[in-house]
Amino acid sequence: MQLNYERSGSGEPVILIHGLFGDLDNLKSISRSLNEHYSVINLDVRNHGQSPHTSAMSYADMAEDVIAIADAEGLDQFHLLGHSMGGKIAMEIALRYPSRVRSLIVADIAPVAYDARHSSILDALCAIDVDALSSRQQADSELAKSIESKGVRQFLLKNLRQEDDRWYWRFNLEALQDNYQTLIGEPTRDGQYTGPVLFIRGELSDYVQQSHSDAIGSRFPNARPQTIAGTGHWLHAEQPAKFNQLVSDFLEQH
Repeated sequence: MQLNYERSGSGEPVILIHGLFGDLDNLKSISRSLNEHYSVINLDVRNHGQSPHTSAMSYADMAEDVIAIADAEGLDQFHLLGHSMGGKIAMEIALRYPSRVRSLIVADIAPVAYDARHSSILDALCAIDVDALSSRQQADSELAKSIESKGVRQFLLKNLRQEDDRWYWRFNLEALQDNYQTLIGEPTRDGQYTGPVLFIRGELSDYVQQSHSDAIGSRFPNARPQTIAGTGHWLHAEQPAKFNQLVSDFLEQH
């Protein structure tokens, strides 16, 4: 699948992969931070942003999408950075193609299966009749019935677009719902990536826990952890300067 992506900067290549419900704009801060010293590829995952829609959405499929970009850009090796679901995609790539990954940075996710913590969000999105929408404010009011956080609603509503007086979701909501159990599952258990890995977690987030150490260590024996104090799951957005510095320091060493 030919994903939508942007390439900027010059130097060693770094591929950035966003999380569920997001798009390449989510990682623009780290992209801009790295542009001076690295060639950065920032992409829209399938069924997100401006990338094509499809019913299939396994981690193996999404890993192949990224490898196709690397092949098209002539990249034999590259650094990988992924946040949340994008971190699982990045881990899948490293496990399947270890010789191609120069280093791996995983932001606030572990290679484990999670509970269905997004079910209420999916239900809220599916409950909106986009054909009957008259404004973005109306959609926000509908989401507010079950999603209290204004920040979460604003994040989701970035995907609501209007064309010819018709509202639509830019992400493929049906595919996300159909594949949700796969998306909250773990990446492949096969293989091992022995290259350098940095797991960055938010102190206030519960996505990466001590109980995940075995799952991380068995797949990524050279992984090292780093915690950003006072921040949650959206650590790259909540404390971009700290996050960007950790990423830059790690890449400089590898």
